[in-house]
Amino acid sequence: MTAGLWEHWLLPGVWITIQLTLYSAAFALVVAFGIGMARTSRLRIVRFLTGAYVEIFRGTSALVLMFWLAFVMPLAFGWQLFPMWAAVLAIGLNYGAYGSEIVRGAIASVAPAQREAAIALSFTPAQRMRRVILPQAIPEMIPPFNNLLIEVLKATALVSAVNVADITFAAQLSRLATGESAQIYSIILVLYFVLAFVLTRLMRLLERRAKANIGQAPAEGSLVTRKLLGKQETEQSRNIVVGGGAQ
Repeated sequence: MTAGLWEHWLLPGVWITIQLTLYSAAFALVVAFGIGMARTSRLRIVRFLTGAYVEIFRGTSALVLMFWLAFVMPLAFGWQLFPMWAAVLAIGLNYGAYGSEIVRGAIASVAPAQREAAIALSFTPAQRMRRVILPQAIPEMIPPFNNLLIEVLKATALVSAVNVADITFAAQLSRLATGESAQIYSIILVLYFVLAFVLTRLMRLLERRAKANIGQAPAEGSLVTRKLLGKQETEQSRNIVVGGGAQ
């Protein structure tokens, strides 16, 4: 493979893939929190509408949705989206539906005693969510969000179908120009692995920081040490609500 292919096709393709991953992940995160928190609402109509959203977008193909946004919507409604933004919208809507279930499950996993203590301290529902529930739920969301982020990265390979010049699109052009399929696609596999590895390390760092913010520490070392840490975490979690009320 020549230096020209790297400079003009593959490296720009890597940058496009990074942008697609960041934009799609950010949009999916907003959708996930909005829909996931709405699914815990006391209003049945809100739970019904958000549940319908999850079932629709979780049950449809991101690629077909991308085609619909890029090619059908301009004809049907006269709204033309740039292919890149059509791809971001399709990936964000699709994977945001999966992410909303992560948010809903993490919120539901917070101990009922924490909610009851917050009610006893006369916290409003918004204060309970912001000061008590979310600080404990977010560390539980990060590991499954890590997996979802890697899936978003891999889903960006679909955008080559709507002529967005990502890594996969650049690889196809390089293969047609050189005929070196094995070498080019092996390089692309390595590039995706490197990007996924970097994202995983960043998410693990974020997980440790989120746990440190609520007084949790990674369970490392001997069994006795892990048991002592577990007892400390239990005592600290009992004081979270009291500490939140003092703010």
